[in-house]
Amino acid sequence: MIMKRNNGKNTSKPANKDDKHTITAKDSNDSSIRLNKYIANAGICSRREADNYITDGRIKVNGKIVKELGFKINKTDLVTVDNKKTELRRKFVYILLNKPRGYITTTKDPQDRKTVMELISTATMHRVYPIGRLDRNSSGLLILTNDGDLANDLMHPSKNIKKLYAVTLDKALTKDDFVKIVTEGVNLEDGLATVDELAYTDPKDLKKVGVNIHSGKNRIIRRMFEAMGYTVEKLDRVMFGILTKKDIPSGKWRYLTDKEVRILKSQFK
Repeated sequence: MIMKRNNGKNTSKPANKDDKHTITAKDSNDSSIRLNKYIANAGICSRREADNYITDGRIKVNGKIVKELGFKINKTDLVTVDNKKTELRRKFVYILLNKPRGYITTTKDPQDRKTVMELISTATMHRVYPIGRLDRNSSGLLILTNDGDLANDLMHPSKNIKKLYAVTLDKALTKDDFVKIVTEGVNLEDGLATVDELAYTDPKDLKKVGVNIHSGKNRIIRRMFEAMGYTVEKLDRVMFGILTKKDIPSGKWRYLTDKEVRILKSQFK
């Protein structure tokens, strides 16, 4: 049984006018690249995260703090993040990891838990970061890259990138709950959560379902089923866009092919 759902601001922190070391967009010339895009292309973080860096006052351009979103720079400007010089990286790296359970999807962990970066430590000397979320107890496909533009597109819900998960519940999903999830969605504390497609994957075991969803909300699948009275015992991302887990054992990785990168990017043109 498969059902598909029928489809029917960023806010910025104002710059401190009294801070002589702060500059705003109106102080800049017509330049070639947005600051958040520059930071992402330098491999520091995603464009979304770069916006937070900017509003937090962690970015300086030519020695002056920039706190305004939408600020543009020239490629010859000196940009620092936490007082460390950045520069555009011309070589992009794309890694596909089959994440096992027990690893945190982050570059660093203050509690010194295992992170996905340990699994790809031999893959590249470039600074890469994971795209999207997989919580510690979840497994499956994860892309790591220093291509900020691609990262931004793949993470943004409006791009409708297919992410398919194999889910095992603690008990059989009833037909009524199945229909409700697909047709009505599930009300959570941060809004209505919906799926793009839901399917029983084993007619003899109704605890096993496949979920196709493009939402980027934290722990969205686990929270949806918990709100319906179920516990997710296993969650595995088996498809990310066009990419599958074929020939990638748990804990292993491979580079994306040039063809795969071209296909991924072609979706956003």
